[in-house]
Amino acid sequence: MIIKKFVGKTEAEAVETAKKELGTNVVVMNVKNVKRKGFFDILKPQMVEVTVALEEESNNEAAVSAEVKAAVSAINNVVVSSMNNAPQTQKQTAKPAPAQSGIIKEDASNKKENNVIEEKLDSLQSLLEQQLQKPEEEKKEEKEEEVSETEKFMTLLHTTMLDNEVDGLYAGQIIDEIKKNNKPNTPFDFALANTYQKMILKFGKPLGITPPEKGVKVVFFIGPTGVGKTTTIAKIASKFQVDDKKKVALLTADTYRIAAAEQLRTYANILEVPFRVVYAVEELQQALTDFKEYDYILVDTAGHSYQNAAQKESMCKFIHSVDDLAEREVFLVLSATTKYKDLVSIADAYKEMVDYKLIFTKLDETTTLGNLLNLKLYTGAPLSYVTCGQNVPDDIEDFNPQKTVKRLLGGKN
Repeated sequence: MIIKKFVGKTEAEAVETAKKELGTNVVVMNVKNVKRKGFFDILKPQMVEVTVALEEESNNEAAVSAEVKAAVSAINNVVVSSMNNAPQTQKQTAKPAPAQSGIIKEDASNKKENNVIEEKLDSLQSLLEQQLQKPEEEKKEEKEEEVSETEKFMTLLHTTMLDNEVDGLYAGQIIDEIKKNNKPNTPFDFALANTYQKMILKFGKPLGITPPEKGVKVVFFIGPTGVGKTTTIAKIASKFQVDDKKKVALLTADTYRIAAAEQLRTYANILEVPFRVVYAVEELQQALTDFKEYDYILVDTAGHSYQNAAQKESMCKFIHSVDDLAEREVFLVLSATTKYKDLVSIADAYKEMVDYKLIFTKLDETTTLGNLLNLKLYTGAPLSYVTCGQNVPDDIEDFNPQKTVKRLLGGKN
């Protein structure tokens, strides 16, 4: 809505000027006499000021709101009432003013009366202007409300990620990235889809054990004690041996726990694959020669404290002893139930030794999967497999980013 004042010698002249500038559909809101401002202008006739309104969108008088029409009618009623109550001499000497324009001509006898009327008109005009501006303000409030609702939705997503133990730093970064890409009034489902896609991209494509280009591939499984390395190796060996028809040999360097060696030996017997305990680098290198016609040699290593410098040095030497003899891959096996702070320390300790891919175990023992995203973003290492039970070989699968993100955002599998 455009509200503007025009001045002319007469009402007709002022209205004509308004129509030339704004068009013929202007609505006259108020008309009053105004004095000239120059020193010598006080001797000249007064000017007429006309306030008009124009609806920008519709350009049609019929589109003027009921409130606007009521206000215009109120102004005219005040004018007509005041004129009817004026002294009889004034009625006889003054030229009748059109009811629509509400023009009142001043002389010495009714100046005071006109001042009162103008005050009323100005008051009504101020009210009218507020009413005319109200629809725009309401639109602005509605827009702000839409933005507020979108903000609430993004806050809900952020809270859901935190509830699933996604680290606050990463959750905040994801939400900020989504907000930058979304318009303020983006529909909720669109914002959710963007978040879902963004998180899948952050997980990246899962990378399992890759086939050897030539000869045998040695695959080391490292990680702290109690995370399920031995059972995980048995599951992978079963897949290679039974499903893929590959030749697999199993080795263990975990000489600290007799039960671990016997457990892997039992699995080897069930799968009918070779098994050997290695105590030193030389024995590992000899196994490479003995099993050079095989496709994979899976090596179980001893779990140890990431704070034990001597064990870390021994592990590093053991893994790198095959660098010039065969293709090598390393998988860091971690439990999804371990708290994030400890996972960071473990990941840092093993990163000093070798690059690795990630395997997460015990997904069936936790209700939150935030650590999978946390460690992926912290280390940059690819995720490969996840396990969700003790059954061999069933309870293992390739990491599924879509399924994981769905759970992180509050969905169910």
